[in-house]
Amino acid sequence: MLKDRKSQHLDIVLAGQARAAAGASGLDGISFEHQALPELHLDEIRLDTQFLGKRINAPLLVSSMTGGPERASAINRNLAIACEALGIALAIGSQRIAIEGEGSSGLGAELRRLAPTIPLLGNFGAAQLNRGYGIEEARRAVEMIEADALIIHLNPLQEAVQAEGDRDWRGLLGRIGALARDLEVPLVVKEVGAGISGRLARRLCDAGVRVIDVAGAGGTSWAAVEAERAATPRQAAVARAFSDWGIPTAIAIAEVREACPEATVVGSGGIRSGIDVAKAIRLGADVVGQAAGVLDAAVESPAAVVAHFETVIDQLRVACFCTGSADLAALRQATLLRGAR
Repeated sequence: MLKDRKSQHLDIVLAGQARAAAGASGLDGISFEHQALPELHLDEIRLDTQFLGKRINAPLLVSSMTGGPERASAINRNLAIACEALGIALAIGSQRIAIEGEGSSGLGAELRRLAPTIPLLGNFGAAQLNRGYGIEEARRAVEMIEADALIIHLNPLQEAVQAEGDRDWRGLLGRIGALARDLEVPLVVKEVGAGISGRLARRLCDAGVRVIDVAGAGGTSWAAVEAERAATPRQAAVARAFSDWGIPTAIAIAEVREACPEATVVGSGGIRSGIDVAKAIRLGADVVGQAAGVLDAAVESPAAVVAHFETVIDQLRVACFCTGSADLAALRQATLLRGAR
């Protein structure tokens, strides 16, 4: 059933049936002050940065994606090859199927062989910590791909509107804190599209979490995904009511950065272009993630993924140039137009 559900999710996202409304991320409401005399050489602008102890060529992360085992293997292979060629980070989809021995979905040693130098992030859902998962499963997820960090993803809305969803979310902060304490690699906590508030981020950081991926509203709506696959009109109606639920990405990034100045912040949720990447960096993100926006390319080939992100990187470079930002540190201080955050 889990394999079938993951495959259904992929079909719905690829069909574009779960996209958030235009502007839902909040990034459209932010504008940079244009610098008509940047005093820079475009080709000398530095976009490289550190992430999880490794140097990456641009502040980009391919965010977690999922799918049925056969298609997931091809997608993961394409992404690994492309991210290694680009020198950007890769976060894989949920490893639950692989951890429970129902197939690797391309999430094995081969993935690290294809991407030997970039940051790789493992992943499973927080709800599994109330279903017997603990430090052994976390270490297995890390060892499986020689991950540089482990993501614990939060998806309470999706679980609440999914007929077969996990309903028990009691005590999870303590269990996440225990993993953060005992695991040998950094623990990342991410939402899947409804955002993380500054208040929750502070609690997570106090519990030992080092990286927060806000994954705000504005990208894929998992409530809308579940509405599409609902078995009854009642289930569909409940899920559909929450299609636009969540904290906009722009607000979530700014809140989490203010609440957790020491944390590494990943900005994701509705990132459509290199200009959105620049805005997320300016709001406080260290690295910016994209998932659904690259999924079509990931299904096609490594070359398609490379071409997609080369465009994003070119857009980001021009945004730096036209804000007078020689590097990412300067971009974080770029002037916003009055009225913009």
